[in-house]
Amino acid sequence: MPVTINDQTYYRTAEVCRAVGISRNTLFRWLKEGIFSDVEYRDWRGWRLFTPAQIDIMRARTSQVKEISRRN
Repeated sequence: MPVTINDQTYYRTAEVCRAVGISRNTLFRWLKEGIFSDVEYRDWRGWRLFTPAQIDIMRARTSQVKEISRRN
């Protein structure tokens, strides 16, 4: 369930993973690699919170197709 703080909606890690279609491990790897370094929102427990804009960026990343060339 989303959290609203100061009229801003935030989503927790599990909600983001479901919405984007990635595993929790993938999300944390991306954060560790600095792909989404602007994730600075946390709740009172220290859990990360994500904005809808950040979720849209993650969706765009997951929809990228990487071309792999074959050498025959």
